[in-house]
Amino acid sequence: MNQERRDRLGDAAIGVLAESGSRGLTHRAVDAAADVPLGTTKNYFPTRDALLRAGAERIIELYAAIPRPAPDDRAGLTALLRTLLEHVKGPGRVRVLALLELQREAARTPWLAEALDGFAAADFVYFEHAQRSAGLPVTPQRAATVTMALHAALPHLVATAPATQAAAGLDDLDAFVEDLLNTVYGDTA
Repeated sequence: MNQERRDRLGDAAIGVLAESGSRGLTHRAVDAAADVPLGTTKNYFPTRDALLRAGAERIIELYAAIPRPAPDDRAGLTALLRTLLEHVKGPGRVRVLALLELQREAARTPWLAEALDGFAAADFVYFEHAQRSAGLPVTPQRAATVTMALHAALPHLVATAPATQAAAGLDDLDAFVEDLLNTVYGDTA
């Protein structure tokens, strides 16, 4: 089957998930979002599970395409983390909203939980590697704490709730990242 069409439908599924949630993810909704004839999505992804899987796979593919170089020092790590969080508030917002919907759905859908588990585990590995590359005194617990804090920030960044963002320190991403690294690794400035 046509890979370009599959990607287009996957992108449309992400948009539907972000806009309407997992309950709004239907073949018709994806057809409309992709601006393709009715029935096209069902031809490519015959079941709702196949459609959910397509959305998850496309999110993972798009996430992997985001440049995430290994930083050389703490300043480089700080810049990398801030840039990734800014991406969540900007061009990555739709993808993150869709991912959060898929994670919610995965709580009741074991095969989806399994698919997303590998993705999340790889994220923990990447962020641990980034902290090591930056020369920080990494332990598995410290690395996991930083990664968990980043993951916990995601729903607050996409919700566009200024009071919550201010309460969490997410209204100033530079300060948020610095405070996070200072809390976990100590202030070396």
